[in-house]
Amino acid sequence: MEFIDVIKMGGPSMYAILAVSIVGLAVVLERIWFYAKSWTNPELLERKLRELLYKGDAEAAASLVREKESSLHRLFRAAIDHWLAPPEALKMLLEQEVRHELYRWEKGLTLLSTVARVTPLLGLLGTVLGIVDVFRSVAESEGPTNMALLASGIWEALLTTVAGLAVAIPAVLCYSWFSSKIDALEESLWRGSDFILREKMLRGRTEHD
Repeated sequence: MEFIDVIKMGGPSMYAILAVSIVGLAVVLERIWFYAKSWTNPELLERKLRELLYKGDAEAAASLVREKESSLHRLFRAAIDHWLAPPEALKMLLEQEVRHELYRWEKGLTLLSTVARVTPLLGLLGTVLGIVDVFRSVAESEGPTNMALLASGIWEALLTTVAGLAVAIPAVLCYSWFSSKIDALEESLWRGSDFILREKMLRGRTEHD
């Protein structure tokens, strides 16, 4: 059986599920690309930056935080660019940057969650409409009920439920995985913010002494 034949048997609900699944797939692929680009090893980056700050090599530190467009690199870049700001102002800046990065990482997940919730309902709707159509045909027929035809109609109606679940289950799994990545990133960013503020205090004391 060809894919297009399955779509046609499912009726309008199957087309709706197909359209929603394409949207969900686009979100998943875009988020995977973004996460790969925006993630870096936090321990390694912090260690390198700490060494440069300890040496007082501001030029090398500025170059390090511009090597990659990861979220942590952007956080450290904002800190280095405003290194001479008062500690309280720097803290507020870092908090703003953390919130901005989290927003960037959460973008699109609401749409993916909607896909995961809507596709089973579209599948159920298609099945109900298909079964209603089957029993209407049976009621309008004048001869004896053909059980094989009845079973065939119900089988076709259930295709939309299968399609809805087939889309929803991967969407839920992807949403859960993305959420876990966001939790890990949030911890990394707040730890990076604390690292910057701690280094700021240490360097300030060293310069004062």
